[in-house]
Parts: sequence; C-alpha cells; structure tokens
Amino acid sequence: MKSIEFLDRIKETKRIKQSLQLKQPVFIVLYGRRRCGKSTLMRHIMGKDDIYYQADQQEEIYQRDAFAREIAYKFPSFDKVVYPSWESFFFGLNMRMKKNSTLFIDEFPFLVRSSPALPSIVQKLIDSKSLTYNIVICGSSQQMMQGLVLSSDEPLYGRADEIIRITPMKIHWLQKSMNTTAINTVEEYALWGGVPRYWEMRKKYKTLEEAMKMLLLDTSSILYEEPMRLFLDDMRSAVQAYTIMSIIGGGVHRSSEIAARLEKPATFISRPLANLIQMDYLKKEIPFGENEKNSKKSLYKIKDPYLSFYFRYIVNNKSRIEADKSQEVYTDIKKTISIYLGDVWESLSRDFVTHSNIQNIKWDTAKRWWGKGIDHKEMEIDILADSIDKKYILIGECKWSDKADIQLLSNQLDYKIKNLSFAKNKKIVKVLFLKNSSYKSKDINIIHPDILIKTMH
Repeated sequence: MKSIEFLDRIKETKRIKQSLQLKQPVFIVLYGRRRCGKSTLMRHIMGKDDIYYQADQQEEIYQRDAFAREIAYKFPSFDKVVYPSWESFFFGLNMRMKKNSTLFIDEFPFLVRSSPALPSIVQKLIDSKSLTYNIVICGSSQQMMQGLVLSSDEPLYGRADEIIRITPMKIHWLQKSMNTTAINTVEEYALWGGVPRYWEMRKKYKTLEEAMKMLLLDTSSILYEEPMRLFLDDMRSAVQAYTIMSIIGGGVHRSSEIAARLEKPATFISRPLANLIQMDYLKKEIPFGENEKNSKKSLYKIKDPYLSFYFRYIVNNKSRIEADKSQEVYTDIKKTISIYLGDVWESLSRDFVTHSNIQNIKWDTAKRWWGKGIDHKEMEIDILADSIDKKYILIGECKWSDKADIQLLSNQLDYKIKNLSFAKNKKIVKVLFLKNSSYKSKDINIIHPDILIKTMH
C-alpha cells in the first residue's frame, strides 16, 4: 500500500524542488504542527548528496557534536575537528558539501533554544553569498518558526526564498489511506482529523472502536497526552491553552463566558484565543453577513477534529479512564457520538461549499447563521454563502442520520428563506447535505459524503 505521507504534499514538493534547482543557494523554511509529515517530506525530497539532521534538546556544544557525527557518515572525519562556534561549523561544512547540495535541519527551534545567536549566524552566512549549499530548516513550534522568519526585528526576516506551512491533510486523502467507504471516512476523520501520523497509528487496529479504545481511552497511548505536547511546542503557558480548550470543549463558546470560567476579565484571554486561532486549533465563528470586527455574536469553536473529540469526550472523563473504566466511557460516548459527527459533517459541508462550484456557481466563504428572522423568532441555518458575483445566495441544511424526509427538510428551508431579510432580491440555491447517498431530488441539490470527499483535494 502507498504510504500515507506521499498521498499528498504535491504542491509543497513541487515548490521546494523548483527552488532547490536554482543556480544560487536558497534558504527554505518549513513549519507546522507536529506529526503532519514535515520530517518525512524532507527525507522524501533529499538527494544522495544532501544531509539531514534532526536536532534535539541538548546543550549547544553537545548539539554540534551530534550534528558533526551525523555529517561524518557522509564526510568521514568531519567529527574529528573541534568547532568552537556554529559559524566555524557551517563554514567547515561549506568546504565539504557539493555545490547546490542541501542541508536539511529538522526541529531548528531546538538549536535556537540552546544557542539564541544561531539565527544571526545563519543570516550572516546567507548574506555573505559565500555558501555553496542550500539550507532547509523545519520546526514544529509554529510560533517560534513564524517569529524567526516573519518578524521584522528578527535576523532571518526577509532571507527565506520559500516559507511553507505544512498543514493537516484533507479528508480525501484519508479515504485513500484507509481504503474505506465515504461514510466511514467521515467517521474516521471526526476522530483523527487530517494528521497523517494519527492515521498510521489508527491503521494498526481492525475497527474504529478498537482504535478509539486503544489510542484515546488508554492512559498509556501516545495520543492520550498529545494536546499538552502540542501546546508545549507553541505556548508560554501550555496549561492556560489546555484550560481554555477544555472550557470550549465543554460547550462554552463566548469569550466573556470563557473568561468568567477562568475568573479573569475578557481582555485577559484575547491574546491566548488569537494564538490558538493562528495555530489552527480554534476557529472564530460569526453569523453570516456580520462584520467580523464589529460583531458581538462571536463564538469560539475547536477547529481540529482530533482536538475537538479530545476536549469534548476525553478531558471530562479522565478520572474514569484512569480508574480503568474506559468501557463505561466508551458506552457513554456512543450515546452522543451521532451529534458530534453531525457537527463535523456540518463543518466539512461548509468547507465544501467554499471550495466547490455548486450549480456551476463560484461561492464565497460559507458560514453558519443564527438570529431572529422577519417574524422575530429565533432560528439557525447551517450553511449560507453568497456567490462571488452577489447574484445568488446558497442556503443549506446538514443532517447526519440514516433516514431523512426530503420534503420536510425542503419545506423547512423554504420557511427560513422567507424569514431572511438579506435573501430578498437574490436567486436562491437550496442544498441538503445528507449522510445517505440514496436520496435524489429534482427540486433541491443533495450532497452526500461520496460527492464531498471526491471534491476535497
């Protein structure tokens, strides 16, 4: 079977290889959350004359020694020389490496933590124009990597030829990896999200139930404490991030209410919330048609499926899990899992609208809407999107259940359409997003998992 890591990353691979083929040495930066395949991508791109080194959290002198030993596999006796500084180390390597070969440094932030002057040294190497080889650096600390190359007061600012963020993979690739039905793929995605390493771990088990028990409901599993490791990569206060995510996972979504749970003013959590959004762990929802800056209806939701499941089901049940009552927890999860799957399906459906051309119409970003209709009654709509030319408006509902009454759902949409003031004078496109692919209709667009997944490349 084709390995998970190379089912995707087509665009990233092309960009990196094109840059490495340039005549002059280049500096490339890769970053993104852990377990998304950054290291494997680098090793996949490596040529026979290239060197790869994965840093760890040692003191500076031990880092150089370990790095030199790795290089010695390619250039014997390289580790027999004493390098008093990183500058002498890199210039020594310059005498050995072939022109246009590449040095790949994985987890670069570990080197910087033990040697804060390292970015300035790399800057001098790049600016000197004396390097014969390319440098590719990579790291899982998203904030630190962004700061090193995107902050104007940092030495490496403006030096990178490519800055590429490695993000979780789309659901389409999960189906290819698991070789399963579209419905089962949505159910798998709801637990593992788009992180390829999680998919690899999942594939060791025969069923989703077994994988859930062994990977999420077992205290000895790697994934049992995974969120804290993610936050330690990026947050000064991982405990604060973990607590905020726990509160949101427990059903509290307004910033004022989150702050109240922490017994802090709302201004106290604005920065942590912004950081979690920047790292794609959280998303900020505002109703369709509202101004993002001025809206007072903002809701904070967990964006990543794995983290969403974890903070919805695992955190609140840790005491029982650690008391060897995982089977009881699993039984309770099954009682509400369909509601959770419905939330994931709704999120996937909005993403689908944003990136597809339903009825050959290009759509703007799809959003949810909640508020009072023309009749002054509260109502919610799962999906709303304007066409790019503003002539059409798409209105959709999502249902994750085996049976659906198409006529009833269509009538409910018609009622909501009549009560939307901003839908007046626009052509309406109605869409139902349903679990079962057997439903057909001439009067309304129906999207099921097979269609959605084929489109989500």
